[in-house]
Amino acid sequence: MKKTVMISLLVGVSLFATDYSKVIEHPNASKIIEKDLLAPPKVFNIPNGCITTNADAIARGAYIFHNLNGKKAKKNPPKGLSRKQMKPGKTYLPGDKIPAKQYGNCVACHNIEGARGAGNIGPDLTHYKKHFIDTHARDYQFVYQKIADARIDNPNTHMTINLTTKLFTPREICDIASYIVAPK
Repeated sequence: MKKTVMISLLVGVSLFATDYSKVIEHPNASKIIEKDLLAPPKVFNIPNGCITTNADAIARGAYIFHNLNGKKAKKNPPKGLSRKQMKPGKTYLPGDKIPAKQYGNCVACHNIEGARGAGNIGPDLTHYKKHFIDTHARDYQFVYQKIADARIDNPNTHMTINLTTKLFTPREICDIASYIVAPK
């Protein structure tokens, strides 16, 4: 009995003394961090016909502005938007899980006419066209660029980097901009 206990103890101690360093993964943290870094700020030119009074575009912009994601988004999305994020070039088979579309939730930081739970972190966008576009303090290119990549005029911004990170498409940026400058 004593021999069995002693052998068991020796085997147990040898397990703890074994060098497991070769089986433990040691990722290169520099490469992981580099992969997660944002691309440098980028200037985007507003596409022709981007800002529009088209009711469908404004509805899409409003939906994106006021919702966080497709899974928990309020109401059904308007024509041209989906609750799911289809990845370009990927073929989905029946039963495949398609991730929820991430929307802007701009209202978390910005106030705008008719907002519920409007934020007070970012600038108030109420009557934006009247106060900024009509007075020529800003133009549509500024609005588009600000939504696409706000770091161009403010390197320390806390606003999401929407087009550089491909969170939104150029059309979605146009829809949001159209909503911001549209009469409410």
